[in-house]
Amino acid sequence: MMLYLNILIKIIIALSILNVWLLRYKQSSPYRGGSAETMKEEFTAYGLPEWVLKVVGTLKVLLSLVLLISIFYRSIEDFAAGGIAILMLGAIGMHLKIGDSLKKTMPAFIFLVLSLVIISDLNKS
Repeated sequence: MMLYLNILIKIIIALSILNVWLLRYKQSSPYRGGSAETMKEEFTAYGLPEWVLKVVGTLKVLLSLVLLISIFYRSIEDFAAGGIAILMLGAIGMHLKIGDSLKKTMPAFIFLVLSLVIISDLNKS
């Protein structure tokens, strides 16, 4: 049962991140930082240069794909989940930096917690 929960959590994290960065990149979201309408505007609201947007986006997409691959190769799940957890800590920090509401910060916090659940999975073999 825990194995299936682990897989479900990986799918939720990965597909959510891929949705935000690949499908909704230029679309408005109630979770965007500040008053941003797009991902680029959100990083501008955080005071970050465009190269940081590109690096973070690339890392999030790649780590999400690795997280999906880890469904079949569990030896790489801590790497993927750990990387996502670090990025989510950074996202939380940026939301706090500009005084975003709890609602806007909550997705990053949820994905941080879910990533830590994957890392702390007691049923690792």
